[in-house]
Amino acid sequence: MTFLIQQTLLYAVPLMIVALAGVFAERSGIINLALEGIMIFGAFVGVLFVRLMQGTSLFSGAYAARNWLALQGLELLAMLVAAALGALFSLLLSFASVNLRADQTIGGTALNLMAPALVLFLIRIIANQNTLGMSEGDAASWFMIKKSTFGIDSSTDLGFFGETFIHKIYLATYVCIILFVVLSILLYKTRFGLRLRSCGENPQAADSLGINVYKMRYAGTTISGALAGMGGFVYALTTANCASTGDVAGFGFLALAVMIFGNWKPLNIAGAAALFGLFKCIAASYASIDINGDGVFMLKELGISGHLYRMLPYIITLVVLAFTSKKSRAPKAEGVPYDKGQR
Repeated sequence: MTFLIQQTLLYAVPLMIVALAGVFAERSGIINLALEGIMIFGAFVGVLFVRLMQGTSLFSGAYAARNWLALQGLELLAMLVAAALGALFSLLLSFASVNLRADQTIGGTALNLMAPALVLFLIRIIANQNTLGMSEGDAASWFMIKKSTFGIDSSTDLGFFGETFIHKIYLATYVCIILFVVLSILLYKTRFGLRLRSCGENPQAADSLGINVYKMRYAGTTISGALAGMGGFVYALTTANCASTGDVAGFGFLALAVMIFGNWKPLNIAGAAALFGLFKCIAASYASIDINGDGVFMLKELGISGHLYRMLPYIITLVVLAFTSKKSRAPKAEGVPYDKGQR
């Protein structure tokens, strides 16, 4: 059970934060289909930053001494850099959608096509291979919170809660959860959030009240890009051993499904992310999942093909959307270019 919960968190948290990224964009009136591309770009930027910092005098000693505090500082800095560059990358979508009034679906698709090509091109230049990883060792495991972090012997039993939510958990996981809560409050309990949502529902009415619709849509899409970029790096850190390959296994599109299934509401999105994260966990770790917990009856022994397990998250996506999409209520003005002179 501990293993299942930990692995589900690893997959659910990036989905949750990237789905919230989609909410910020669409609540402002911009369809952000580029979440996949921004995640890929954010993963690359974050991994490259960690790789470069490994060679500096500031952090090279931290790796040699396994200084946990310094490594967590590096992890948080990488998240900030990935968020900043993700926000910058999303400005391409903002400019095309707001200033040029281009079709937002086509703009998002263009960024999804450009991001992996650009990232793979840069990886080939930097690493002369198709994967950009750390300059030394199994760096991703060094970022984990472990018993030894608090001076506790590895054989010590922390109980179910400690073993599940403290040992072998990434700080980035908890940072994303806190950020999800704070930004959800920002979106639904503050003046800024009310103005942002009004621009996605009725921009003409918002403009008549003195709200700058263009600025609010830029703000919503920029926050969306920052969260997607950060989510991309967290995905690379927690599930890809802190490596960038120009791919995030369709997590950007899964996050869109989570957003629609959650009806653009943070609490629903958190539950949907946990559900999708569970099936993603089963798909990735079915060979290690013990049904009875006694090491006798493993999930892989059911005789079901491994290909079916790996297809589960995407099958569930199709099934869930088929039954819930009709009840979903998207912001009324999403995808509609705003014309200030139109009433």
